[in-house]
Amino acid sequence: MQHQSLPIASLIEGELAAIAQQLRHSTVQIRGRRGSLGSGVIWNTEGLILTNAHVLRGRGAIVQLADGREFPGRVVRRDDQRDLAALIIQATSLHAATIAHPSQLRVGELVLAVGNPLGVSGAISWGIVHALTPSALADRPQWIQSDLRLAPGNSGGPLATVDGTVVGINSMIVQGRAIAIPSHTVERFLSAQRDRPYLGVTLQPVIVGDRVAWLVLAVAADSPAEAAGILLGDRLVGINNHPLISWGVLAHWLGQAIAGETLQLDVLRGSALLTLNLVLGAAPSATEAA
Repeated sequence: MQHQSLPIASLIEGELAAIAQQLRHSTVQIRGRRGSLGSGVIWNTEGLILTNAHVLRGRGAIVQLADGREFPGRVVRRDDQRDLAALIIQATSLHAATIAHPSQLRVGELVLAVGNPLGVSGAISWGIVHALTPSALADRPQWIQSDLRLAPGNSGGPLATVDGTVVGINSMIVQGRAIAIPSHTVERFLSAQRDRPYLGVTLQPVIVGDRVAWLVLAVAADSPAEAAGILLGDRLVGINNHPLISWGVLAHWLGQAIAGETLQLDVLRGSALLTLNLVLGAAPSATEAA
């Protein structure tokens, strides 16, 4: 008897369709109270929804699940710089997404997005990863760029690999490329304290030989910098084995870090190069030094 089997292409199509359906269950439509429309990801079964900050222009929104149920959502955290926002809904039987770190994501890999472009619920888009924009962290891309075809309403929805694992939140289109916020940035956003971490120093850029350094002009009393042993006149030249070639490098590390995390600082004190460990704190007020 001749053995019959389905073509490999049909098997792959069936599996991808099943994965897309699974992602639809973890994707919501978000309708802002000022007319904005976007998507979101069910981050856990307790009702935490992640989306873009630009999708939400107020303190609440209506969240519609894939099964048609609707719930009022309350914004519990927002970061316009990261373009992330978190809502809470009171709902049961939620299908949370499977989240993974994008460190293993490769250029050329197939990815998919689920969203609500132009109000079309649960639309699927396929594409490939074009670039992983590097950050100061070698294994943590700052952005994930792909050729996904996104439209208004896709913002805030999941970027996933072909196994259905969510590795980012779709945010915007730049020069025809879809830009997603990596999942590790989302986790940092969720873990962050209300106040941003700070060093407790006032800094001024100076040139030392052929490198840029940051001269310590003041050290706040009872600050993380004071506890780490940083002194007036010290020059910061590196952080976590990365040279401080610009303020942007330091701002990036502070933006990624959370209170309680330890940073390794390279400090020039006279002609001696020191390595100091600084435990970040939460700024007690908006007027504190960096």
